Amino acid sequence: MSSLPAILTPSLLSSIRNTPNLPSNTWYLIAAATLTQLNRPDEVSKIYQHALNNGSDHAEYVLSYDEQLRVTRRLREALIKLTAIGGVPRTINALQELKKVTPQELLDEPEVTSPTNRRSEVFETPTSEILQRGQSFFDRLYGKVAPRVLRQMFQSGTEDLGLVAQLMYGYILSNTTLLSAAETSFVMIAGLIPQDVPLQLKGHLRGALNVGATVEQVRAVRKVAIEICEASGMRMLDSSSLAGFGWRSEIVDLKV
Repeated sequence: MSSLPAILTPSLLSSIRNTPNLPSNTWYLIAAATLTQLNRPDEVSKIYQHALNNGSDHAEYVLSYDEQLRVTRRLREALIKLTAIGGVPRTINALQELKKVTPQELLDEPEVTSPTNRRSEVFETPTSEILQRGQSFFDRLYGKVAPRVLRQMFQSGTEDLGLVAQLMYGYILSNTTLLSAAETSFVMIAGLIPQDVPLQLKGHLRGALNVGATVEQVRAVRKVAIEICEASGMRMLDSSSLAGFGWRSEIVDLKV
């Protein structure tokens, strides 16, 4: 991994941090989500170190301990939520790389319970309560098309796909202790763009609006993710491309 060319140049970092309309304190979440799905966990650790040393927002400043802890926990949570759309293996690799550069006092293990309180939700909270929270989150995200989206998953040839969605939304995505509903959507958008899945991306672009983001914010998140993907070597593929690292269809944008 270390022999791969760097993606995050100083100019790219500056461009990301200063993207107009990018929601406050999200640039490092969006960048890390994109890089994780690009299978570049080594670059995720660079994002984290840059945020700690230069500030988590657009302007550069020295973070207090509490701010460092908040950035660290929010970044870890973004990677955890990314498992819902990108799978566990890449999140494992990103979290392991992140831990290597995380100061000991900013780790939540093994004696510090995660502030998400998921342990309690898994072992002490009634399952029905968590699943209902997930359903409410799902309904809010997809709006009027929510019943159709869930029905399609249950009718995909096995009901298990629908059940997986209910588990993910219940136990992973609807927990907004560290990331708001809108910030969760930003992470989903950033993680979907490298995967070349326009149908799912379309749903989450619109879903971000449903949970409180603005059109300008969503487009700024999309722009940052694409910029990182292109810096990594992704490109538009044409119909003659048998294989390649890129997109086979136009990257979906919001239609408003």
